[in-house]
Amino acid sequence: MRKKMYQNVVANHFREHSSIYLFVVVLFLMGVIFGAFVVNSLSFTQKEDLFYYLSQFFGQVSSEEVAASQDLFKQSLFHNLKFIGLMWLLGISIIGLPVILILLFMKGMVIGFTVGFLVNQMGWDGFWLSFVSVLPQNIIIIPIYIISATLSVSFSLKMISRQFMKKVGPPIMPLLGRYMIALVFAIIFLCGAAVIEAFISPLLMKSVIHSFQS
Repeated sequence: MRKKMYQNVVANHFREHSSIYLFVVVLFLMGVIFGAFVVNSLSFTQKEDLFYYLSQFFGQVSSEEVAASQDLFKQSLFHNLKFIGLMWLLGISIIGLPVILILLFMKGMVIGFTVGFLVNQMGWDGFWLSFVSVLPQNIIIIPIYIISATLSVSFSLKMISRQFMKKVGPPIMPLLGRYMIALVFAIIFLCGAAVIEAFISPLLMKSVIHSFQS
């Protein structure tokens, strides 16, 4: 019975915010595509410089000279918490709506650029390397970012309608409470993504790099 109730809550949530989800997903995908196209606009020298630093990093991964997994976990978690926390704060501010969308677009652009650059420079080897280095943690991170962006946009729109359009809606405190609960769940999932990025992705990268060298 409780499981069915949760399913109804989730279904109602996605139904209520379907238009915002669609817009947010399209914006994120546009960022990914734009990031991939930016790779083609780089000069030959810029690509050579980037690939040199990338090769240095791959050498460190192969020889296990990268930072300890615990440090990688802290860095990954701190980076994602800053991103989500900023998005959450922007959601409760009236003027934060466009910045939320810009942040999401930039996240998509970074992923698109990373994958595009690896494929551009290394072909299929770059595709498999990006598959094991970018995909595992982002299976969790990207949905969390999209859901967080949607909730932040929705909350910001409610604030705007109250302040400027003087629309009467449900009390703000229960909405804020649910908004904070969503942030807590996002943090929990981001901890899982940080574990994958710190402990699993380096092992996958190492095995792929060794397969290139053999």
